[in-house]
Amino acid sequence: MHGCGNDYVYVNCFEQHVAEPERLSQFVSDRHFGIGSDGLVLIMPSETCDFRMRMFNADGSEAQMCGNASRCVAKYCYDHKLTRKKEFTLETLAGVKVLTVYTYADLGQISGGLEAGDKVAKVTVNMGEPILRPADIPVVCDDADRCVAMNLGLPQVEGVSAECTAVSMGNPHAVYFVDTLDRVNGLELEKFGPQYENHKAFPARVNSEFVHIINNTHARMRVWERGSGETWACGTGSCATLVACVLNGKTDRHIQLDLNGGTLDLNWDEATNCVFMTGPATEVFSGTMEWQ
Repeated sequence: MHGCGNDYVYVNCFEQHVAEPERLSQFVSDRHFGIGSDGLVLIMPSETCDFRMRMFNADGSEAQMCGNASRCVAKYCYDHKLTRKKEFTLETLAGVKVLTVYTYADLGQISGGLEAGDKVAKVTVNMGEPILRPADIPVVCDDADRCVAMNLGLPQVEGVSAECTAVSMGNPHAVYFVDTLDRVNGLELEKFGPQYENHKAFPARVNSEFVHIINNTHARMRVWERGSGETWACGTGSCATLVACVLNGKTDRHIQLDLNGGTLDLNWDEATNCVFMTGPATEVFSGTMEWQ
């Protein structure tokens, strides 16, 4: 399944057991010798929520949260009738997330082709409140309250701000602003992404977002994810981007964010301080894999 091109292999752990998810994630993620994905996601029973999600990056490391994967988990659980509820809870390492599904029928897009009207088209995830305290992100920062306009002393890339804003949405993120749309589209992330990911200021490594502001309700972003490299979308990174945009006075609290793989609707609700992310979820295929 994928959410805006951020693709993972999902295993239904109500029916199967995965003994070595770290090693399996490395295998399935290989686009030449495996299936090809940004990682592995396990859909599991939970003692406290409706469902539980574990998510592993392409290098086998486990991440606390993945926004795009959570939307796909919601689609799988509803479409495969593990639940009939339109709103349910998901246990993650970043806390409990509330998922709301919208079927094609809900959206007035009933299709008689590959998608039946009762299949999930979009999902809204309450991603919770952003974490801004440096020690909790975690990031080494002189400011004890939040890290806005922090210069890491990284090699300067043309058009990219030397300063970043650090935010956690369950995963640590560093958001950089880029001066033109052409420059953000042309960034050679594979060349400098690893330096940003492994900077000593981030003891747990970091996801890096590169953002161009189109207007106060519209932006464009590319992302270098820790453990996976550039991906076509990042849900937690998109939410962190919105928070950074608002903290720097660059956008409103409700924006459309264009990613390599599609567009997400993001809203940082002032009343609750929670970030809500709405976007598509797509099942591509299912099958049986041989692995030892």
